Amino acid sequence: MKIGIMGGTFDPIHIGHLLAAERAGEAGELDEVWIMPANVPPHKPHAPRADSRHRLEMTRLAAMSNPRLSVTDFELVKGGTSYTVDTMKELALRNPQAEFSYIMGADMIMYLPKWHRIDELARIVRFIGVARPGFALRVDELDPSLQERITIVPMPQLDISSTEIRARRQAGLSVRYLVSDSVLDYMEVNRLYET
Repeated sequence: MKIGIMGGTFDPIHIGHLLAAERAGEAGELDEVWIMPANVPPHKPHAPRADSRHRLEMTRLAAMSNPRLSVTDFELVKGGTSYTVDTMKELALRNPQAEFSYIMGADMIMYLPKWHRIDELARIVRFIGVARPGFALRVDELDPSLQERITIVPMPQLDISSTEIRARRQAGLSVRYLVSDSVLDYMEVNRLYET
């Protein structure tokens, strides 16, 4: 079974995340894509604005309509700082029949050499990078052993960010069509990201 893992804070999850998961699933011929909210990502200096319970529920609501997508709370339950290599080692041990790919924005592909224990991680997973607006990707500059583990997937250039969504909510502006209707309803009911 081919499984894609898409990690992130998802604070909140938006349609760009969902489209990336869909395109990566198609291009990687993945049977499933697991969306995995991070507890404390090491590369982000500030804690997520919404607590883990809200981020997990918004992610579940967003993924509900796509049979290929599912949500795992693995890193939230584990707690602490979320290092991808530790997470993927554990998931591989628990799912020995699975062939894992790690899905990320193409901009993050160029930072892979700086990732914690990248050589070990590259032995466990393949990487699927989805194209991001305004980023020139130079995979040929990476080590050849890493290049062969990377697939780049084109996708429509949607310049949407969770940061923008939070700012619009705080300013009292609409985020309709930036997030799924179910996520929008959840944010409104729970008054997430408001002033």
